[in-house]
Amino acid sequence: MADNIAGVFADAIATDPTRPLLTWYDDATGERTELSGTTLANWVAKTANLLVDEVALAPGDTSGVLLPPHWQTAAVLLGCWSAKLTVVDAPSDVDVLFAAADRVDAAAAWSAGERYVLALAPFAAPLRQVPPGFADYVVEVRGHGDHFTPYPQGGEADAELLARADARAAELGIATGARVLVDAAAHPDPVDWLLAPLLRRATVVLCANLDPARLAPRTESEKTTHTLT
Repeated sequence: MADNIAGVFADAIATDPTRPLLTWYDDATGERTELSGTTLANWVAKTANLLVDEVALAPGDTSGVLLPPHWQTAAVLLGCWSAKLTVVDAPSDVDVLFAAADRVDAAAAWSAGERYVLALAPFAAPLRQVPPGFADYVVEVRGHGDHFTPYPQGGEADAELLARADARAAELGIATGARVLVDAAAHPDPVDWLLAPLLRRATVVLCANLDPARLAPRTESEKTTHTLT
């Protein structure tokens, strides 16, 4: 097992980068977005390049993340970890802050050098109106490169996070190579819906506003082998 999160992500997609790695559903909007390992890796690289080249952050700097489970949240988190940032989720003084559009008010409790807002809209659509003091993440990130070489060692929190992910994968019964359907409301912690599956080289079907009536047919259509609800 790799000793850093960027390495775990690389290992998870190495065997077949074209297979669906993260499939996102929102039953409230009808959205379905499927990302292969290659596609998610591109978003991760763009995010890391944004942080390093545009924001000029360095290993050990801090990132605040006010985002719910979402495929764009996966890109943000993995990009931060690739750039060797320390990710925090409680209000504090951070170097960069990522906030969902519906959590902008909560972002006022944070002190941040740079602030990015995410609409989390279908097709990664940008915001029609960007809140004052923020830049639109999907607009800013698109202009950055598709490749980023992660730092050879993880950030200070990598070992702790991976130990937690390993323990959670065992507790949740995630087998190596599984295809896991996750109810985002029941498992909002990225250790559960992102890191634990990656550590087991599993693929994820992440469902927001999960409609119970759609669970059985989705399990069949997505060929999932494990369900976390």
